[in-house]
Amino acid sequence: MGSQSSAVAEAIAAGRTSLGIEFGSTRIKAVLVDEHCRALATSDFEWQSHLNDGLWTYDLDEVWHGLQSVYTGIAFHVKHDYGVELTTIGQIGVSAMMHGYLAFDERGELLVPFRTWQNTNTHEAHERLSNLFQFNIPERWSVAHLYQAVLDHEPHVPNVRFITTLAGYVHWKLTGRKVLGVGDASGMFPIDPQTKTYERAFVEQFDALPEVAAQPWKLEDLLPAPLVAGTPAGTLTQEGVALLDPSGTLQPGIAFAPPEGDAGTGMVATNSVRPRTGNVSAGTSIFATVVLEHKLSQLRPEVDVVTTPVGDLAGMSHANNFTSDLNAWVNMFREFANLNGVQLSDAELYGRLFRAAISSDAEDDAGGVLNYPFRTGEFLAGLAEGRPLVTRAPEANLSLANFMRAQLFGAFCPVSIGMRVMTEDEGVQIDSLVGHGGIFATPVVAQKILAAAFNTPIRVMTTASEGGAWGMAVLADYLNHASTPLADYLDTAVFADAQSTVERPDPRDVAGFQRFFERFMRGLPVEHSAVEHISGTK
Repeated sequence: MGSQSSAVAEAIAAGRTSLGIEFGSTRIKAVLVDEHCRALATSDFEWQSHLNDGLWTYDLDEVWHGLQSVYTGIAFHVKHDYGVELTTIGQIGVSAMMHGYLAFDERGELLVPFRTWQNTNTHEAHERLSNLFQFNIPERWSVAHLYQAVLDHEPHVPNVRFITTLAGYVHWKLTGRKVLGVGDASGMFPIDPQTKTYERAFVEQFDALPEVAAQPWKLEDLLPAPLVAGTPAGTLTQEGVALLDPSGTLQPGIAFAPPEGDAGTGMVATNSVRPRTGNVSAGTSIFATVVLEHKLSQLRPEVDVVTTPVGDLAGMSHANNFTSDLNAWVNMFREFANLNGVQLSDAELYGRLFRAAISSDAEDDAGGVLNYPFRTGEFLAGLAEGRPLVTRAPEANLSLANFMRAQLFGAFCPVSIGMRVMTEDEGVQIDSLVGHGGIFATPVVAQKILAAAFNTPIRVMTTASEGGAWGMAVLADYLNHASTPLADYLDTAVFADAQSTVERPDPRDVAGFQRFFERFMRGLPVEHSAVEHISGTK
């Protein structure tokens, strides 16, 4: 073993490490980093949501199966690469997709299957609460799920004693603490940027609603306590060890960071926690987030107002749909390649198809080909359900290059709706916008398309493919540096030597996307008709 590997092995054995775990929509990922936030080991586990009685959910048994799988992978790589048995870790942090509804009774028993952020059955609650607060309460927010259950007179509602997000649930089971990072908490209920806790006036308004007042609980008694980044959030219990490490090798007592949502880890992973900085996190869903200098001037249904991990307000345009339909098409092309005896890796397959979208064969506006990527409902487009759809006029030029360009343009259209509200209607200023997520692993392409969609330079860092799990590991490490403001810590300790690439908007691409976007918006009635006339089942 070389001297560098020996030093790493010594640091691992001494617990000078941080572990970030993130439950994404299609993948659970873990990243172990050293004191300088450099990745030492990674591991992932694929999973997907499924419909249960018309609602999107994940089986909680799979939560623990996936968690143990990624932890076991980390331990294996540490043993294999550095010759060290993983018995301790400096700090651990758990992150997950935000929002949704996990409701428990007084015994800690789950009352109804986990309802994920993908569900849009909460439209009535969204409208009533947004009007009540004059603050946007999106359909996927936890309080919207709770209030919709109240409005629907669901029998479990009187028995609710605790609600949380997926990250909050996993953290609670590993540490015994019912807490949440303030960023994740801001996707449950609005946060006051001054107090860094739930908006007191809104809580009182909610509790005063007649149908809520009739319940045997108060909202503040159900919600996890918000914590800002750098606040100790408990330690790994013996019961937590059994859930995390099936071998029992890991020792209890490891410190935990506040569990955060994927928006917060995205901000950290892209060094976008200062006002006027922003990031675009692209995966199964996509959200563009900009840290705000002030509150929005009025209720803007297209914009979610969440917070950074330290409680500063951030405006988010969130689209439920991004890569699911795109991945399905790529997999079909994979089948065709296999049929012809050609085996391609993911990097080769996605790379070749994506590069076609920006090749000289692709027309600026995708040649009249139009793609709607809606696998699930989409609030920004007024859709309660989704039907993936490719359509075109008879004279459109259907080529592979135009088809792939339409796929990427279509994927970025929904999030563009809310982004335009922020920049054009609210005058939100953006100094820098950073892209991250797996779609940026193919160099240039997604960057170039996104630059056209937002008409702004897009930067991608070398850490972009690590995504939220790495961002959560950084937040775990921040427990050791909490005396320094998070933005300064990121600048000086994490990103001081970071490398990145920048794609500036090409005027032809911008004009082409604008024409595509206008067709996309004009054609939305076709998507609504598809939902009405095409069954959502096989």
